[in-house]
Amino acid sequence: MKEDDPALSVREVSTSRQPLRVIVDSQLEIPLGAKVLCDANAIVICANPEPSHLQKIKKELAGRGIEVIQIPNAKGKVDLPKLFSYLAKEREINEVHVEAGYKLNGSLIREGCVDELLIYQAPCLLGEGLGMVNIGPLQELSQRDSWRIVEHTLIGDDLRIRALRR
Repeated sequence: MKEDDPALSVREVSTSRQPLRVIVDSQLEIPLGAKVLCDANAIVICANPEPSHLQKIKKELAGRGIEVIQIPNAKGKVDLPKLFSYLAKEREINEVHVEAGYKLNGSLIREGCVDELLIYQAPCLLGEGLGMVNIGPLQELSQRDSWRIVEHTLIGDDLRIRALRR
């Protein structure tokens, strides 16, 4: 999020409403000038940041109409299964699209929070970079996380792959 400062909004398609943007930030490290915090159509989910920092950020974001909610797990990170339960029960959200880095992607998959992948591949090589998912090395092939490709489509020059968990 800090590297590319996404707005996480619908663009290039006409729509009368934008989806709720849910920012997962365990220690509230998001810059207050981030594009994703430009309006009240966002909530920030954190774990257990330092109390005075939490209060300062909560106050700043409340002034913009953005709520900060704590949903910690035992490791000091956001409890992802509880987050999805909260979104379903409290916010009545039944579909979540995630745009994340490899660490959060890996955590979401490891914790069983993902049932479908939409992967976009651009026809360019950018050199060495971070992987799509941080799941660590496997000790044996039986530990792999298997997916079934159900659709592949060209969107402009990009390849879109849709896969479901086996």
